[in-house]
Amino acid sequence: MNKQVNEQITEKNILENPYNYSLNEMVTAMGEGPARSFFKTLYKTPPKSQNQTVKIKDIYSGGDTRKYVFQLKDNYCIETVCIKRKTGTTVCVSTMVGCPVGCVFCESGSNGFIRNLVPAEIIQQIVLLKEKVNRIVFMGMGEPLLNYDNLIKSIHILRDRDGLNFPTDGITISTVGPLNQLKKLREEHLKIQLTLSLHATEQKTRDSVIPHMKGQGINEVVESALSYAERHNRKITIAYLLIPGFNDRNCDVRQLGRWFRGKNVLINVLQYNETKCGKIQRPNKQQLVAFKARLEEAGLEVKLRESRGNNIKAACGQLVSEHNKKSIDELANVNLYNGRSSKPIGTNHRTSNKQRNPFEGKPQK
Repeated sequence: MNKQVNEQITEKNILENPYNYSLNEMVTAMGEGPARSFFKTLYKTPPKSQNQTVKIKDIYSGGDTRKYVFQLKDNYCIETVCIKRKTGTTVCVSTMVGCPVGCVFCESGSNGFIRNLVPAEIIQQIVLLKEKVNRIVFMGMGEPLLNYDNLIKSIHILRDRDGLNFPTDGITISTVGPLNQLKKLREEHLKIQLTLSLHATEQKTRDSVIPHMKGQGINEVVESALSYAERHNRKITIAYLLIPGFNDRNCDVRQLGRWFRGKNVLINVLQYNETKCGKIQRPNKQQLVAFKARLEEAGLEVKLRESRGNNIKAACGQLVSEHNKKSIDELANVNLYNGRSSKPIGTNHRTSNKQRNPFEGKPQK
């Protein structure tokens, strides 16, 4: 369990890292009046430097996309992407440094899993933006549901009426669908949007694309996502990265139809945003359109989402992976110089995707 969940909350703790705490926690430690005044200062006035525990290191702009690189107190970096659309601005928020899932098309996990972000580090990715956003999507670096407690606490803080008062309609969790956490999310009193990153229709294919989802049955993952949609009366989105010749076969179209035809589901067909991975073939516009038409013929609601921000490396982890690798190497050298193990203690360490599988063990029934 995370340290910040167990610690005794004092006014000193709050003033040192204020974005880490809910209004109720502040009231308990500071009293009703001072707490409400301070909370209002945090979320309804321009951010003050003394309250910040992350800083903007770089900003990259390209067309309708802007990428922020935030530096954390331990010198690791995370990425946050803003995308301007006709309906407003969407921010894509990170929940981890690195990622344990190991998607073959993603740079976020190239250094393995380093650590979870705490609520303050998640929330400041939104508060410190120059843009005013109307949609938050947790689909940046990391698997959101594997940082479950910090994610849910962050959402509650963002939704607080005395703070940003962010609407639930404007918040989306994008997940590969770890079963225990997906089932737990279903029971939350949070009617937020859900996107399931599926990318395949059979277990073997999905295991090759998302290696560390092995042991998480694809049929049960789909059933759990549909159960969320039914319980919360929400249309869910199925993210499907088109890989020509790999997951666009006739049997794939038929299976997607069997799962989602007549359900409250949108299939979002994605175009690969090129990374260093040489295994994935980027589909052209003609292939995207043709696959969309085949899915529509199968009775499905489909949208195409072409990649954005190629010129600023806007795909997850592309800009900061080298920086974080350097930070890991520097930390290892310091530890060796001091006669200590090169691996930091606790959760703040790099874990090779080949060495650690967070999905090991049978999911709870």
